[in-house]
Amino acid sequence: MARPGGRVDPRIKSGDGMTADGFAVHNRDFCFRGNDRVAIGRGVPTSAKSAPVSAALADLVRRGALSADPLQAKAATVLDGVAAGITNGNGRLFGRRKPVRGAYLVGAVGRGKTMLMDRFFAAAPVTAKRRVHFDEFMDELHQAITAFRKGPRGKAENADPIAAVTRPIVEATRLICLDEFQVTDITNAMLLGRLFEKLFAGGVTLVATSNTLPDDLYRDGLNRPLFLPFIEELKTQVEVVRLDGPTDYRRLKLEGEEVYRFGTGPEVRHGMDRLWLKLCGGVQGKPDTVHSLGRDIVVPEAAMGAARFGFAALCDTPLGARDYLRIAHAYDALMIDGVPAFTRGNASAAKRFILLVDTLYDRGLRLAASFAVPLDELGQESRLAGELQRTVSRLVEMQSTAYLEAAHKPL
Repeated sequence: MARPGGRVDPRIKSGDGMTADGFAVHNRDFCFRGNDRVAIGRGVPTSAKSAPVSAALADLVRRGALSADPLQAKAATVLDGVAAGITNGNGRLFGRRKPVRGAYLVGAVGRGKTMLMDRFFAAAPVTAKRRVHFDEFMDELHQAITAFRKGPRGKAENADPIAAVTRPIVEATRLICLDEFQVTDITNAMLLGRLFEKLFAGGVTLVATSNTLPDDLYRDGLNRPLFLPFIEELKTQVEVVRLDGPTDYRRLKLEGEEVYRFGTGPEVRHGMDRLWLKLCGGVQGKPDTVHSLGRDIVVPEAAMGAARFGFAALCDTPLGARDYLRIAHAYDALMIDGVPAFTRGNASAAKRFILLVDTLYDRGLRLAASFAVPLDELGQESRLAGELQRTVSRLVEMQSTAYLEAAHKPL
């Protein structure tokens, strides 16, 4: 999967809080690139301050981490405009924040949507910003609505749970960035219209990534005519930017590579290091953090949409299904070093590994890993041999060309 762009996920690196209405609010500080200038296009100098996304994209191309792509360059220009609008639109109009039109990056997997979102979010010149996966955002909203209805205000005759849960978002957020915007169930479909009506009216700017054009959201869904006004409002509030070029950059980074290594020792480690450099386009990995259920999961190394873990960090620690899903939301490729043979002595780790592989498989993530023994020997000595046999079958499929070319799937 190897995104053509890093996901050193800044949205989860500092303190989170909870409003009285039960909605999570994330306040974060971010690093900026400074005022360095790099050349893009036909040698035209572009300021990282006035065109931060274009400058960051050009820097990645210059360093060889990415290939030049005119569709990505166009999208970067649109995101620069959103950043500039937020910079210049911090005032208020008739007591409300001035609205700034956002962006909706749409295209198949591997076209650079997340990489561009990474660069935009890091450079967006506001502190009142939040980035979150669309599914997690909607889960939080449903939880907040449930909490409101159980409280004394929620039992009032004129109670308005949508207004109650959106008010703290508007107060705390100038910019919201949603990854993998996708509407598949009627509950979310019926909620989105009123939700974003409140957010847009409060001056919140939306930037989103999606595999689906706005006009195709919730297609063939139950009572879809009731959802159509939201689609029209969405298209008014964001510029739809299509990234529909023919090249899947994620697949290219693993094309022709053996994604699994077998055995132990320096040769295997060096092979994994070489594969990691290819996954990341030579970009230096850095530690990262994934926030899950009120705690932080430490990611030893992350860059360009990929994360690298030792086996013990994922499976010898008390992580569960929700934790693995958070990791799968945060990255497109995962590298795991040192998967052992499973025996009666490490049954708990084996159970977590089975759950991890199921999560990655269901999400369509690319996986690279080193194993102490061949796959067909992975669970021979384990009391979970039957379950591990299915896991091995999935691991075999996950190294196939058909799997690597398949879409990154929403859950």
